Amino acid sequence: MNDGSHPGTRGKNPVVRRLGRNQNGYYGDTIDISAVVKDCERLARLHGWQVAYIPSAPKPDLLALTRMAAPNTAQPVRAYISAGIHGDEPAGPLAVRQLLQENRWSAHFSLWVCPCLNPTGFPINRRENAEGRDLNRQYLRPEAREIASHIAWLERQPDFDFCLCLHEDWEARGFYLYELNPDRLPSRARAILEAAGEGCPIDHSAVIEGRPAQKGLIRPDADPRSRPDWPEAFYLVTHKTRLSYTFETPSDFALDVRVAAQVRGVNAALRFPSGANAERKAE
Repeated sequence: MNDGSHPGTRGKNPVVRRLGRNQNGYYGDTIDISAVVKDCERLARLHGWQVAYIPSAPKPDLLALTRMAAPNTAQPVRAYISAGIHGDEPAGPLAVRQLLQENRWSAHFSLWVCPCLNPTGFPINRRENAEGRDLNRQYLRPEAREIASHIAWLERQPDFDFCLCLHEDWEARGFYLYELNPDRLPSRARAILEAAGEGCPIDHSAVIEGRPAQKGLIRPDADPRSRPDWPEAFYLVTHKTRLSYTFETPSDFALDVRVAAQVRGVNAALRFPSGANAERKAE
């Protein structure tokens, strides 16, 4: 059992290699998700966040954290971050915990954070929840109580300027990123990839997960209405935002490398300018 307390990789482009553990699934380090969620709650309370629990069955309930921008902020940026929707992807919840511990959030941001959306999947180290459902395919017609409750919570929140969904891929050769940006808003993609790549390889394959990719970036052109099973990102870009990013860290690399890549990527997204000089989607 690894509690994820290792320090992140330091320095640019260190030599990191695949561990060779993942054979037909994730066989890397696991985490005590209950302890990680409790740490997230404790750290959030310590730094003045609003703490709530979204009722869920099966238990436990889902932790939801909110932090408002400084009162004098004229136009606060609203960002949403989620992690842990797959129980065999531990880097995301650990990254959220580290971000809460570091507490370096910009005063201009209002933040909504769900550190773990699948608390029953982690104890069995499985993608699905304890009932065998892939929760990241439940956002159009939810049958899982976790996701029905999560959607009800999201509906009570304001729209977001952008969303970050923290994931891992047990087959990946390096970090890669999905961007949903139907309105061609200023893109944070390259800033995220550059930051993540400082200590974690980027997957430069021309095709990733069957989709065209450019230097680690996938921009799907599929209309969500054409998909029968929605991931969280489809729900978000349809109902809560017009700009969504899904991080994918390569889970056959060391856990501390993956956590550090997630942390750097989130920080880069939160630092990225929103004005006229921001990078545009067309490149």
